[in-house]
Amino acid sequence: MSDDFRTERDSLGEMQVPADAYWGAQTQRAVENFPISGITFSRRFVRALGVVKKGAAQANRDLGLVEEDVADAIVEAADEVIAGEHDDQFPVDVFQTGSGTSSNMNANEVIANRAAELMGEEVGDRVVHPNDHVNYGQSSNDVIPTAMHVSALEAVQKDLLPALDTLREALEAKESEFSHVVKTGRTHLQDATPVTLGQEFGGYRTQVEKGLARLDYVRDHLSELALGGTAVGTGLNTHPDFPEKAAEYISEETGVSFREADDHFEAQAAHDAMSEAHGALRTIAGSLNKIANDLRLLASGPRNGLGEIEQPENQPGSSIMPGKINPVVAEAVNQVHKQVVGNDAAVSAGAAEGQIDLNLYKPVLAHNFLESANLLSNASEVFASKFVAKLEANEDVCEEQVERSMALATALNPTIGYDKASEVAKAALKEGKTVREVVLEKGYLTEDEADDVLDPEKMTRRGILGDD
Repeated sequence: MSDDFRTERDSLGEMQVPADAYWGAQTQRAVENFPISGITFSRRFVRALGVVKKGAAQANRDLGLVEEDVADAIVEAADEVIAGEHDDQFPVDVFQTGSGTSSNMNANEVIANRAAELMGEEVGDRVVHPNDHVNYGQSSNDVIPTAMHVSALEAVQKDLLPALDTLREALEAKESEFSHVVKTGRTHLQDATPVTLGQEFGGYRTQVEKGLARLDYVRDHLSELALGGTAVGTGLNTHPDFPEKAAEYISEETGVSFREADDHFEAQAAHDAMSEAHGALRTIAGSLNKIANDLRLLASGPRNGLGEIEQPENQPGSSIMPGKINPVVAEAVNQVHKQVVGNDAAVSAGAAEGQIDLNLYKPVLAHNFLESANLLSNASEVFASKFVAKLEANEDVCEEQVERSMALATALNPTIGYDKASEVAKAALKEGKTVREVVLEKGYLTEDEADDVLDPEKMTRRGILGDD
């Protein structure tokens, strides 16, 4: 055997493991069995594995099921995993056994070997056993869904909610700043009655607020932990008090409220909560996509498009056209939406699968959910700070386009009737005149009446124009 390797054992026999690795034989088998994508679990999920193993060790110590010195060493090693000190020790591909057993054993082996080292023993001597100690009272079938929920809810609560709130604040600031800017509304991409630019941004702000509410709703279901169900949900080989104690320690560690699953059979055989929660992510991604698309249209030009807002100059837009500026940040948001939609297809399909007492798509569910949450968090922050916050209203363009809009004729309906209003609009379009000019020429309104009825600012508020 080379000095670069050591021998570790599992139930199938001996394996050669890199000498400087904390992982053991089962992890090494997984590394060799699954050279599929080169994608390993993210920091957020590895942290969650550490959190789960720490909470389990603390519960088992309190219940007298694992010796105190061994449990304390496990807790210390798990703390290092939580802190990210051993991320390079989690090499298993996301595309692995559907229960995530390889990743559970990866965590068990790394923590066991590091705990042994902390106790002054040799790595690999099993004074701290990956199964008998680190995995005591657990199964991959309940550990992995627990880590899924811990990582997902932490990602939502600590990353995505604050990021979306930042975007909400940026949109709210523009809603106020643009409240006086009257512009042409558009439906079917055609001129419609006037709105304020602030009203449009208020709509965007509300989309984000409703996304925050959707996330708040799914948090309760993600807070349920499968831990304590062991192999199939019965809880065989675990103490009756273990699930509640472990959940309390996990809550304490994360600062997020977790609880024992309402039904352990549901928690391991189905992952509807993950599908539901990712549905909220997909909806939020759609909201951001719609907002980004609208802002790209409103900023189109600058001379031959709508040009109602001026976008920030984040970077040169072309390698051949000098002076061209593109809405690059908004385009990045558009692309994030497409990735999240793809991830949602994988999550919804995976959550609907599995057979009888175990869903077998746990790794891909966890990976896609966390990728979506991370993308949306980062995109929201960047969109808020590098694009939305730097937008400016082009008030002259907005005013000019409102005055030229045929849709102003809509305000004439209560005063001169639909038929005459339609006649005015068609004549204005054909003759290249404004609605005001035509209605005065035809004598349908006096100048004072036209000033009142055709006031674009008044049209942005509910009511019938011309009424006293």
